[in-house]
Formats: sequence, structure tokens, C-alpha cells
Amino acid sequence: MSTAKPTLDDRIAALRTVTEAGAGRIPSALLDEAAALLQQAEARRARSPEHTVVGVFGATGSGKSSLVNALVGDEVAKAHVRRPTTSQALAVTWDAAGAADLLDWLQIRERVERTRPIDPRTGMLVLVDLPDVDSIEAGNRAIAERLAGQVDALLWVVDPQKYADDVLHAQFIAPHARHAAVTLVALNQIDLLAASDRAAVVASLQAIIERDGLPRARVLPVSARTLEGIDEVRAAIGQLAASRAARDARLTADVQTIAGRIDDPGAASTVLKGAGAQLRDEVGTAAGVDVVANAVGRSYRKRASQVTGWPLVAWIGRLRADPLARLGLGPRRSGADADVHRTSMPLLSAGAQARLSLAVRTFADSAARGLAAPWRAAVRTAAEGALERLPADLDLAIARTPLPARGSWWWPIVGIVQWLTLVAGVVGALWLVGASLLPTFGMPALLIPRVESGPLEGWAIPTLVIIGAVLVGVLLGLVSGALSAVTAAARRRRARRRLLASVDDVVQRDVVAPVDAELERAQSVSAALAVARR
Repeated sequence: MSTAKPTLDDRIAALRTVTEAGAGRIPSALLDEAAALLQQAEARRARSPEHTVVGVFGATGSGKSSLVNALVGDEVAKAHVRRPTTSQALAVTWDAAGAADLLDWLQIRERVERTRPIDPRTGMLVLVDLPDVDSIEAGNRAIAERLAGQVDALLWVVDPQKYADDVLHAQFIAPHARHAAVTLVALNQIDLLAASDRAAVVASLQAIIERDGLPRARVLPVSARTLEGIDEVRAAIGQLAASRAARDARLTADVQTIAGRIDDPGAASTVLKGAGAQLRDEVGTAAGVDVVANAVGRSYRKRASQVTGWPLVAWIGRLRADPLARLGLGPRRSGADADVHRTSMPLLSAGAQARLSLAVRTFADSAARGLAAPWRAAVRTAAEGALERLPADLDLAIARTPLPARGSWWWPIVGIVQWLTLVAGVVGALWLVGASLLPTFGMPALLIPRVESGPLEGWAIPTLVIIGAVLVGVLLGLVSGALSAVTAAARRRRARRRLLASVDDVVQRDVVAPVDAELERAQSVSAALAVARR
């Protein structure tokens, strides 16, 4: 993270990220406040950025209007005939035309223009006298509360009698603690205090203001009646206006305040690679990967025995259905059907569905570990959203997986040899039969050659051919059966790897990607909050 102080633009962009990415995870009331602040910030920055609006706030009897008159050097609060009491906000400007749009946005209709600034640096000042914050009229309080959230700087006016009032500090001053950089506190009617008591009262007020959370706010003793301290207040306001940063400081504090009320999503724990592999394996098992892989092995052995087995018994294998064909995974379909082809596998059983659901939820909970509760719930919801479509997607993925179902190169060779041995055996048998039957029909008998020497001396060669054919056929059948078993096992493993790869593609798309999106959303909100708060 960069150590550079974020600009107001950075903070506003960060808060906008929070409002957009936090929808459904952050309380809607907070999001509404943040959205309203963003709208207000955009509106304020678009209007008279060179003007500084200072609101004068205070409780009943604090002498706000008198202080405004003293600051301006004229009875502006009484000079405006339409404003007999402080029931509406009154704006004193020194550039009425330039500030008109800004005052319209602030909904301040009562306006007075003066020509001589209260300080050489306040030519673009807008000084607003507001209704009492503790007014018995709800409408007056509403005006003061609304403008307290809109003006660029705040001048709180208190008097020696009620400067320590708990309601004033708890309900009005303390909630604006983050605005200390643009806050002034005027202890008015200082002339009512004995000279020996002034320092103690000012120190007491300063301590209370610090407890309110505004240690940087300046406390200025002043008297609107005797004009004592008026120049110091004017200079302090002039300093705010001269910096041209009051507006941005105010908005910065507003962003920090709302961001500080939003809980950080937390930091998710790193999803271990093994967790993804476990999810893939569990989902694959539930989807029937092992069933299909075993069918590949059995199909290979069945077809191998049909081609390489002893022809006299190999045909029996054709009576059994091919295991892959029973699953709808026989010869591949082509064309458009390839995209919609489904297997003939049975629907997931209740046990398989439970296993699938448990695997998905376990993965989501593992991925969300370390996040705050609303974000953990969002991660689980994102993962669970895949449960409804997973069975169909997995079935389609299995149907599209190219399975190692082709025969082996040696099958035809063994099959030819088997048929040759069968032909040789048949020829030997016919030879013997012909030698026995031809004389009965008056035909010359066939000559039956015999082995003249060796261990098989005297044996008829046709008989040996028959025995050899049978033995070779059986031996070839046994050898090819063993070789088929080994190859079938390898095919089963290869098919399982391919099927798991297809399952992993589905899992990544349907489960992992939504979970990752939620984790990235939480991370972006956390990073944005850090920028907005800093």
C-alpha cells in the first residue's frame, strides 16, 4: 500500500467502489448515506469551488446573529426586513452573482451582499447565520442539521452559561469530530466573565472540545458586544478562506466519517491448492467419474475379448451390452448434437447430491475464512448458486470428454492368428473325418501322415494340428486377456484423468469463479475503505 496521503479524488473514488461493490453485503442504510454523500460531494465540487462557506452554529442565546453582525461590521441580521427572527438561514456574501448557484444548491434564500471583506483574504467568503440547533421548532433544527452537513467550515458559538451543555456537545459538536481541521469554536460574551476567570473557562472549553474528538479545533474568546476578540475570529476565518482547502477538507472528513462506520470485510485466508483439488475430486465422485472410468476399462476388455478371444467362445461376449453404450457414451455424435449430447447416466442420488452440496459448501467456507459474517454469507451464496446447474453441466462435460475407447493396434493381429488357428484346427478335423468316412463311400482313404520320430512318434499330424490349434487359441486368449486387463486399467486411469479435467473446468466456472469474484470484491472494498479512511 502506498504511504502517500490520498487526494480527495482518491477518497471519493474509493468510497464509490465501496458503494458499488458492497451492495448486499453492507447495510443498505450506510450505503444510502454513502451514495448521498457522493452525490453531495459531486454537486458541491461542481459549484463555485473558489468560494468558502462558513456556517455559524449555536444554541439559543449564544449570540450567533450578534457575532455575525460584529464580524461583518453591520447589522445584517436585523437589516433584512424579511427576517425578523433567526428562523431561516441568512447568507452574507461579497460576491453575490458568483455565489448564487452555490446558495441555490444550499437552499438559502435569504441573502445579503456587502462590499468590504471582514479580512483581506475573504473576498470569496459566504458567511451563513443559521437557526438555533436546539430550537423548539423542528423545522429550524432541520435547517441547521442539513446545512451542518453541507457547509465547508463550521463556527460553533457558545456562551459562558451553556458552554459545557452535554446536549450541545453530544448531539451537535461531537458528531462532527472529524471536521476539526475546518472547525472554529467561539466563546462569545466573554465580557460577562471576570478577567480572572476567562483563562480557566477557555481552558475548560478547550478540554471539553478535545473530549468531543476535536483536539485541533481552535477556541477563540470573543465578545460581540464589546468587539473584544473580533479581529482574531476574522483572521481565523480569513485563514480558512485563504487556504482554499476548506471545501476539500470538509468533504475529506465526511468521506472518512462514513467510511469509518462501515465494517471492513476482513482478509480471506489463502485458498490452498489442495482445497480446489479436493473439491474437484468430491464433485467428480458425485458426478460418476469413477463409474464412467470403470466403464471405459470394462468396455475395453469386452471388445478386446470379442476380437482376440478364442473364436469358438468369443462370440458369447457380443451378447452383453457395452458398458459405455449403456451410459450413452458410445460412438461420438457429430455436428450440432455434440453441444447438446447428454449421457444416459441416472440422475444423482440423494446421497450424491448431499455429497456435492457438502463439497461446495466446505470449499466456500474454507475460502471465506477470515471474512466478516456478511461477506462469508455472500461467498457461500455465490457457491451455492452453482448447485442447481452443476448436475446438468457435469453431465454435459462428461458427455463431451474424449474417452480412450479406441481399440489397440494388436487386436487385429491376434484376431487373425486366432482365426488362422481355428482354420488349422478345422482343417485337421476335416482331414481326420475324411480319412474315416471316405472309404465307406468307396472312395480312396486320405493319407494320414504320422510323426516318425521323437516324443510324439506315431501321432497323426492332423491330430497334432487340432491339439495345437486349440492350445494356441487358448494361450492367445489367456495372454491377450492379461494384456487387455493391464491396458484396460491404464485406459481407466487415463479416462479418469480426462474426466476430472472436464469436471475441474465446470467446477472452476460454476463454483470457483463466483467464489473468487466475491473474494476479489471483498478485497477491493477492504482496500477502498483503507484509502477512504486514511
